[in-house]
Amino acid sequence: MEAAQGLREEHRQFFNNHKKAPIAVRIQKLKILARVLDAQEAKILNALQKDLKKPVFESFTSEFVMVRKEIQSFIKHLKSWAAPKRVAGSLLNFPSQDFILAEPYGTVLLISPWNYPFQLAMIPLIGAVAAGNTVVVKPSESAPHTSALLGTLLAEVFPREWVAVVEGDPAVAQTLLAMQWEYIFFTGSTHVGKIIAKSAAEHLTPVTLELGGKSPCIVDGTTPLD
Repeated sequence: MEAAQGLREEHRQFFNNHKKAPIAVRIQKLKILARVLDAQEAKILNALQKDLKKPVFESFTSEFVMVRKEIQSFIKHLKSWAAPKRVAGSLLNFPSQDFILAEPYGTVLLISPWNYPFQLAMIPLIGAVAAGNTVVVKPSESAPHTSALLGTLLAEVFPREWVAVVEGDPAVAQTLLAMQWEYIFFTGSTHVGKIIAKSAAEHLTPVTLELGGKSPCIVDGTTPLD
């Protein structure tokens, strides 16, 4: 608990000291991340095969390529997405000019699932970092090879107080949820999503929940299983 709280405080301090950093700094980090992922593509695909027995082609198309495209999209569009947006003002504010300014939330907790352990950890992380937040990632303990590799790869790009991977069982996730964050991402079951929403509500923390539903697969007596 103390270690998690210490990490949380490191992230808070880092954000407070760097929240005004130029967007170019974030873009440069995304470019470095892209190079690191390209260099370690084989290790990423191998980790997914060890954890889930995924065929290489499926892992490449449904996980690796999607992450790389997400990075490229942010590199290309981040400046325009983050630019102040001029909006119509009220007569009460005349003769002022009115703008919407994009600002980061702060410290973000990201809890990712086992079924797409690389893609569903990296894509929310890319957006959160690009927006100027710090991120603590709690990957699924059911995909240990991918989780460990995520920690190694991200440590090559980001200092621990900017992006950190915290591995462990559900008790670790519960410890992290007990602390206050400025935003929470979660992908997983509806049951756990309710628990996370309840924890977030204690601090009025906004959340993004991508929750699973029923996906029945009917296997009858005519199906060859051998």
